[in-house]
Amino acid sequence: MDARVQLNPLTRREGFEALADALLGTPEARHGADRTTLLVSAESSDFLRFNRGTLRQATQVSQAYATLAVERGQRRTEATVALSGDLSRDLATLSSERAELLRDLDLIPDDPWLLVPDAASTSSRDDHGRLPEAAQLIALVHGLAAGKHDFVGFYAGGPMVRAFADTLGSRHWHRVESFHFDWCLYRQADKAIKTAYAGTHWDDAAFVARFDEVAARVPLLAREPRTLKPGAYRAAFTPTALVEILGTLGWSGFSLKSRRTGVSSLMRLERGEAAFAPSLHIDEAVASGTAPAFTAEGFTRPASVPLVTAGRLPREGGTLNSPRSAREYGVATNGADAQESPDSLRVAAGSIAHSEMLRALDTGLYVSNLWYLNYSDRQACRMTGMTRYACFWVEGGELVAPVNVMRFDDDALRLLGDGLVGLTDEAEFLPNSDTYGQRQLGSITTPGAVIEGFRLTL
Repeated sequence: MDARVQLNPLTRREGFEALADALLGTPEARHGADRTTLLVSAESSDFLRFNRGTLRQATQVSQAYATLAVERGQRRTEATVALSGDLSRDLATLSSERAELLRDLDLIPDDPWLLVPDAASTSSRDDHGRLPEAAQLIALVHGLAAGKHDFVGFYAGGPMVRAFADTLGSRHWHRVESFHFDWCLYRQADKAIKTAYAGTHWDDAAFVARFDEVAARVPLLAREPRTLKPGAYRAAFTPTALVEILGTLGWSGFSLKSRRTGVSSLMRLERGEAAFAPSLHIDEAVASGTAPAFTAEGFTRPASVPLVTAGRLPREGGTLNSPRSAREYGVATNGADAQESPDSLRVAAGSIAHSEMLRALDTGLYVSNLWYLNYSDRQACRMTGMTRYACFWVEGGELVAPVNVMRFDDDALRLLGDGLVGLTDEAEFLPNSDTYGQRQLGSITTPGAVIEGFRLTL
């Protein structure tokens, strides 16, 4: 790991501090602007792709980007550039970019909703995880799957950095080491069981246990699949399936701007016309996730922002407030980004034993994955999507047969409201697996759920 991290000096704090001090720590850096800010995003990551239990592609990516912004009065402009990790070269690039941005300030109008910090702030997090060496992981997968299972998977892991500095003296450092391993065991064609193993501390035994659990279910895919008739079914959702519903809620549900303009999917909750189940508690829990404790503008983020308390909006708030929305609507900002979507959504665990979820379901549909979700009626909080991979019909708490892909269309407020039978007692940390451009730091932590009346349409 240490050799890989050295590939990019900006994944080490001293590399960032040297760049920030050289760029922002001189009197000249304050010339022409009220504030100059520097946001660095860096990573040194391993990417491994498997097929039929064998490594097919191995890639190592070391990269860093800087977003530089200048502010004067109610004007702000920014630019993003790639960094090399060479201090003198990066300093020259950023200094030249700052001069261009200062010229741009004279050409843009005042922004009435611009809100920026007026004092310096600091924060620091440096979490050293336990990640597998590439050779170790390759050997483990090959030993478990090669010649026995059609194992298809994609692993991404390594340190990720977000760091911020400004000419007021703010310094924020955030470095975490994490991994995400998406994988399937295929039987044939589209018959597969998909799962993931993710976190900050790799454990061979935990991965093997998950592999064995999935492998034991693969023979069930050989049974005659069932096609369910449209209708309402009792269903058990894995955390992976529930993440898709929660992620869709995050598109607009908790946004202050969406609430104030009436386009939030949770307007019925806002107006008191509907409620989630009393057992449902949701918060934006930055302290327990991997997202940074500061925003791109340099605001600090609270450890937790309550979004749903006992099924209803908390007495104060219940929304994610970006700086622009906070200025527009005269409220305090609470660490939300410009999209006002959750970065570290957390659902409190319930009382159904994780190992007893199928028994709690008894008879119905076991939903392992969902995909292609979208709103069919945003104002009604109604979503549509497809079941995916190994969803099973369950009888007497036992998996009986795979279920052919079905479309659902249902009200998420009802699913997690009157329809919620209970949540499992273990919440799973599921990080954002997006790697387009760069690895992401967001996550959702959620238990599984047993739901009554899950509506399938075709």
